[in-house]
Amino acid sequence: MTSLPDAALYRLLTWLSPSFPVGAFSYSQGLEAAIEAHLVVCERSMAGWLEDSLAGGPLWSDAVIFARAHDAGTANRHVALLDVAGFAAAFQPTAELRMETLSQGTAFMSAAAKAWPCAQLETLRQAVGSGVAYPVAVAVTAAGHGIDKHAALHAWLHAAVSNLVSAAIRLVPLGQNQGQRLLAGVEAAIADARDAALLTPLSRLSTNCLMADICSMKHETQHTRLFRS
Repeated sequence: MTSLPDAALYRLLTWLSPSFPVGAFSYSQGLEAAIEAHLVVCERSMAGWLEDSLAGGPLWSDAVIFARAHDAGTANRHVALLDVAGFAAAFQPTAELRMETLSQGTAFMSAAAKAWPCAQLETLRQAVGSGVAYPVAVAVTAAGHGIDKHAALHAWLHAAVSNLVSAAIRLVPLGQNQGQRLLAGVEAAIADARDAALLTPLSRLSTNCLMADICSMKHETQHTRLFRS
């Protein structure tokens, strides 16, 4: 595979940096409730949580949605793009996960449109408005800037996993070295999720992480919490 052009790499690093103003640090995809319920208590159980999510949970579904949104954006197929955006918003299993993805998607589009505008992003904004899921917003922006789908999706998954690891470091708690071991340990799982998502149509998308969905539901009524989801 050829190396990523400098401009594409720079933009991906910027958009998926913790400093990009989408508020990703305030969400945990139900992980906080899982830790409260003692389902995630150490580095090993956190690794299992990440691997499950990549194989059949929220990270997996976001990866497939990202890939299909990038396809639609690259081909300028507006109807297909609207279909992906509508599917992504409807596919969220809980109220908080829906709030998480739509809030971050709206924030991303706002920031990207001001600093990194492109025709595809403007089409998405005009057609859908603010109710755009986060992976759709990032994928369409990447497509609009001609950034390779393979690399963009890989970067997206790494950023999503890194955010969950950061949450685990604060919540379990884990040490910084344990966090780095987690990232190293799921390297292959991220690549596997990317490769599978690139080949999976929306009509074949399904998830199987019921406990993650239940934890997200429980988080909605959790008495004390640090994260919004």
